[in-house]
Amino acid sequence: MKKILIIDGHPNKDSLNFALANSYQKGAEQSGAEVRKIRIAELDFSPNLQYGYQKRTELEPDLVKAFEAIQWADHLVWVHPVWWGGLPAIVKGFIDRVFLPGLTFRPIPNSWKWEKLLIGKTAHIITTLDQPAWYYGLVYNAPSVNQLKKCTLQFCGISKVRVTYIGIVKNSDENIRKKWLSKIEKSGQKQR
Repeated sequence: MKKILIIDGHPNKDSLNFALANSYQKGAEQSGAEVRKIRIAELDFSPNLQYGYQKRTELEPDLVKAFEAIQWADHLVWVHPVWWGGLPAIVKGFIDRVFLPGLTFRPIPNSWKWEKLLIGKTAHIITTLDQPAWYYGLVYNAPSVNQLKKCTLQFCGISKVRVTYIGIVKNSDENIRKKWLSKIEKSGQKQR
């Protein structure tokens, strides 16, 4: 049985992202996967990495549980909107506070290299846009996806990272949103 952790990065429960996360969960559970979910907006933590990497800021209990869920999971599903070309601030703060040296990667002494501590896991990024995905990639080079996929997940050892773009959200109607929700539910059924 595959262990899937869904990380919902939208602060609003009435958002399309919230519905997409629920659709993925529904599909994955129908396929027999064990699913856990983190709604970052519901966690009690400071998103500020107060001392940078000079001094460790102790993890709040919600972040300890979040890290344990990341360790538990085989597959991480990130659902978030693109705001100003990037990740929402709360998602960035979550990454800054949880993806720490010694937890998700380990610097190798006397080297610029690091040990990847999340090897063997896979991930799926589901991100919503108010522009065509091709435009986001061609004109802006998909900064939120590059940051999460390459600079965080792959940096820590998650080599297989799938990306699904959903949009153009601002021009969508109820029928289009239903198609997107169905697409993501099917993706959950395939557990990828």
